[in-house]
Amino acid sequence: MKKGFTLIELMIVVVILGILATIVVPRFLGREEEARRTAAEVQIKNFESALAMFKLDNGFYPTTEQGLEALVEKPTTGRIPSNWKQYLSRMPKDPWGNDYVYICPGMDDRDYDIISFGQDGEEGGEGRNGDIGTWKLD
Repeated sequence: MKKGFTLIELMIVVVILGILATIVVPRFLGREEEARRTAAEVQIKNFESALAMFKLDNGFYPTTEQGLEALVEKPTTGRIPSNWKQYLSRMPKDPWGNDYVYICPGMDDRDYDIISFGQDGEEGGEGRNGDIGTWKLD
């Protein structure tokens, strides 16, 4: 006599897996957005470290026009850094595939601001669409 699963046993397993999926999957989906926001915060902190090294080497931060790209390639316009080094190997996009915004000088007497516009890619917003910036990480 061969041993195996009956159709009823297989159906019970499928139902149990379905119940588990309805409980577990929503928890992971909520964490995905939280993970993206955390990744944006970490990338902004990495930019801050690279900008600190840029300023240490050159005595100033890149201008808004030079942007964060000045950390990857030596600027050819504006104030040219005399002791430039490559501070980042590549320019990452935010976790939603958008460019980070760099403003120098920043608002409220900050040296600069680095901003990700969040999930919607537009300035402002709340929750998932809320901006992530250097002023929120202090």
